Parts: sequence; structure tokens; C-alpha cells
Amino acid sequence: MDTLTAIQKQYLEQPKECISGSEAIVRCLLAEGVDVLYGYPGGAIMPVYDELYKYEDKINHVLTRHEQCAAHAAQGYARISGKVGVAIATSGPGATNLVTGIADAQIDSTPIVCITGQVPSHLLGSDAFQETDIVGISTPVTKWNHQVTKASQIPEIIARAFYIAKSGRPGPVLIDITKDAQFEQFDFQYKKCTGVRSYVPVPKTDPSTIADAATLINNAKKPLIIWGQGIILSKAEVELKALVEKAGIPAAWTIMGASALPTSHPLNIGMVGMHGNYAPNILTNDCDVLIAIGMRFDDRVTGKLDEYAKQAKIIHLEIDPAEVDKNIKTDVAVLGDAKQNLIELLPQVDANSHPEWLKKFKDLYEIEYNKVIKNDLYPTKEGLTMGEVLKEINAQTKGEAAIVSDVGQHQMIACRYAKFNVTKSNITSGGLGTMGFALPAAIGAKMAAPEREVIAVIGDGGYQMTIQELGTIFQNKLPVKIVVLNNEFLGMVRQWQQLFFEKRYASTVMANPNFVAIAKGYYIEAKKVTKREGLAAAVKEMIDSDGPYFLEVCVEKEGNVFPMVPSGASVSDIRLE
Repeated sequence: MDTLTAIQKQYLEQPKECISGSEAIVRCLLAEGVDVLYGYPGGAIMPVYDELYKYEDKINHVLTRHEQCAAHAAQGYARISGKVGVAIATSGPGATNLVTGIADAQIDSTPIVCITGQVPSHLLGSDAFQETDIVGISTPVTKWNHQVTKASQIPEIIARAFYIAKSGRPGPVLIDITKDAQFEQFDFQYKKCTGVRSYVPVPKTDPSTIADAATLINNAKKPLIIWGQGIILSKAEVELKALVEKAGIPAAWTIMGASALPTSHPLNIGMVGMHGNYAPNILTNDCDVLIAIGMRFDDRVTGKLDEYAKQAKIIHLEIDPAEVDKNIKTDVAVLGDAKQNLIELLPQVDANSHPEWLKKFKDLYEIEYNKVIKNDLYPTKEGLTMGEVLKEINAQTKGEAAIVSDVGQHQMIACRYAKFNVTKSNITSGGLGTMGFALPAAIGAKMAAPEREVIAVIGDGGYQMTIQELGTIFQNKLPVKIVVLNNEFLGMVRQWQQLFFEKRYASTVMANPNFVAIAKGYYIEAKKVTKREGLAAAVKEMIDSDGPYFLEVCVEKEGNVFPMVPSGASVSDIRLE
């Protein structure tokens, strides 16, 4: 069991007491160590809010301006803290508004527990006011969900929810609680869940698979590691670094795995995927052994599946058996927790180095640098680039900030050029690609790690999807730093229209408002930069600010993100222009 706080012990060790279901919900949350949750009140969840009011000295409820943002804030909290994030909403539209955040958490393996109110049980199925079947709606995008109709069920179901959300491969859980169950009185006592029948969160590792993996690695001439978020979720950063250094293997990352190994590490050879680095993409189809750790071979990483790493032996270290052989056929599948399996693997791996193989990566990096990176970071043209904005943020935060990016061109630029010297520093929407993610996720991240600099990097399109959360930032006095890279386009879609649809910019031009005036309307310091000469001073002013700060940077309108693997193409067909 995790180390318990004094408050957790208080509510775990209490004798039975007759209380209402709504008070039981709050006490369950306290017993699970929840100190903050995000939500929006309404009729079907009002009894719980009444209890939260009584417990406000122990648990902080943050009123977001939209329920979707409550889920995203819970995600940001979970991603940077490693704890379970919590979101709460009422029935009907309140519950359905959570679904996008829940789906995002499901595909990105983020542990959140969402609690929704529901109409009284005698009205279920009657199309009552604000009734919707949220259990049925959310079933495809939750790790587990359950509807509670009796107060006596609440402790067991909430305990199970937290256990399932954070164990094994993490994910979102939803609990729907009828209003009469919230009012009903019962004898309350709470016990943590330590197991669920038929649920095996961590599969047993076959020792022979570790030995087989070690043999392939020791005999490899051109090995390549690709790691994903599984490293971060299993807290295996130290073990990954040890493997990379002992075996001398170049290592690349998916966007969800970024920051597990410092960007500056000499064997960190960059990002794979559609807008990843040139060398690791090209040489994926040249390596002889590919070691995939805690990643799922999604389409943005593999490109054309039947041309992906066909020459290589594939080793897959994975906690979720459903991901093994789902997209890429493996030669050795090592099931289980990444940290534990790397601990077992390390002694069996020979010390090695691969200088000629590493030189290939360096040579290809030089090509990418001269054709792409130099122009992104040190442009000679008049317009500001997104890359030089990230370069300035790197310089002034020393690569120690948590970068929370939205979805689009700026996201790929942030992942490519941000310096990640501290783990859990890249918080973004990976699998679902949810525009509007960054601003509320940054709220959760900052509350989970108030000592860290949290910078939301957002495009002008995604920003306007959740711009109302400036109110949450203002009300809670959160010193979140917001950088909007404004190109007056839905940039990623426009890039595809330019490259593949003969520049027919259908519905991608953005007529934007006065972003600075809107930020100031929420009493947030704000500045707009249009010229290169003013960038460094504006970023410094933002970083030095003690409170929230909004910085709009007007970047070139038709700048593109390269390298790029066209949709449906092989990773070997990556384009530099």
C-alpha cells in the first residue's frame, strides 16, 4: 500500500457510522488521498456538493467552466503527479461533456476517476429531465464503469474504481450514482481495494522471454530502442537509462514517452513518428533488432504497417497483452511491468557500443539539421517561427519546465524542440488528439506540481475551444503561463491542404479576436509579440511573473512542420520539405 497521509488514515480507520451516501462519497475520496477534484455542479449531483462544502478545509473543489475541462484538468493532475485525478459532474449534459476527456484518458493510459450524478433510481429509463445512459455511452472509452443505486454500494465501488484506475495499465473509470443513493443513509466504513476477481493488472513474466530478449540484444549489430509512456508510468526512467548506457543502444521516443530520458543524453536520438526526427524514422527500417518498451506501435509511429521494420527482430516489453502483436508481429514478447522487467533484463545484457551504427544517426541528423532544424530555430526570414519561440522558452527555463501542449503544428514543434531534462515534462493529448486539451490540463498540472514552471503551448484554434478556462485560472490564482502561437490558421489541417489538396484552404482560415484584451478581461497579465526583437524580453517577463501570464506570439502564417511521413507512407518515405 502507498504511504498514507494522516487524513487517509483518519477515514480508513473510522468505525462504522450511519451517514448519507453523499457524505460517504466525500469520505471515500479523502481515504484515497484525494485533496483536489475538478467539476461542475448540477441538480443530480447537488447532495455531493453540499457535503463538499462541509469538507472544504480538507478537499479542494475547483470549479471549471466546462465539464470537459474538468476531465482534462484531472488528466493534467494525474500525468504530472502520478496519482489518480478526479472529476465530478451532474447527469445528462454534465456527464456527456466529460466523455471527450474520458476517451482521451483511455487511449493515453491516464488514471482518472469520474463521478457523475444520475436521476433517482425509480426514474431510470423514463427519459427524465437530464437523464442519459452515461454508463452505456462511456463503456467503450473507460477501463471500467459502474452505476450505483444503493448507498451501501458506494464504499466498495469507489475503492474498486481507484484500484482499477491506477493499477496495471492505468485508465479512466466512471461511477454513476443515482440521487436517491446520495441521500440514503447507511452504516459507512471504508476499506481500500487490493484486488478484483478475474482482473490481472500485471501479467506474470515468463523468465525465458527475458533471456531470449537479452540474447537478441547481445547479438545485435544495429539495435534500436523505441520507448513510450510505459517507462514513465512504471517509473522506469533509471532502468531505461541504465540499459541504454550499458548496451550502447540509440534510443528514440514516442511523444507520450518524451522526457523519460533527458533530451541532452548522447544516446537519445529523438522522436519517432509522423513529424519525428529523420534519423530514427529512416533507420527503423535498417536496424536488426528493435526493442519497443511501453509503447503500442500506433499508426502515427509505424506509418505503413507492411513496410515497418520488416528486416528487424522485434522485442516488445509491454504490460497490456492486448497490445502485443496487435499491429506489429513480435519475435519476443516480454509481458509485465516495464521497471521490473528491465531490472531483470539488465544483468543479462552485455556491455557494448555501436560506434558505426551511431554514426549513421549522426550523419542523418546533420542532413535534418541543415534542411529543417536550422531554419526552424535560426530563421533568416522576417516572420517568427514556432521553433524559435520554443528555443527561447528552453533558454529561459533551462529545460526544466513542464510543457503542456495542445494539438496541431505547435504540438509537434513543442515535442520536437522543447528540452526535457526532467521526467513528466511533456503533457499532451497523444492518441485522441484533442484540441482544447492544453489549457485545462495545465491547470491540473500546476496544481499537482506548484513548484514547477508549467507552460501551456497552444495554437490559436485549440485555444478558443477551451478559452473560458481563463476564468478558472483567475478564480484560483494559478500562475499558469500560456503561450499562444498564432498563425491565423488551423495550421496542421492547412499544411495538409497545402501539400495534398492543392492549397484549397477550406474552412481553415481563422478570424481571431483580441486575445490580449480577453486575457486582461480575466485580470491576467498579457502581451503580444509580432517581431523577433521583442521575443526574448516578452518570454522573460512571462517567466518572471508571479501570477498567470498570457503571451501571444504571431508566427508565420504558412509555416510547415517537417520532417513529415505522409499518411499511409512508410517511415522510410519521410519528407524533409
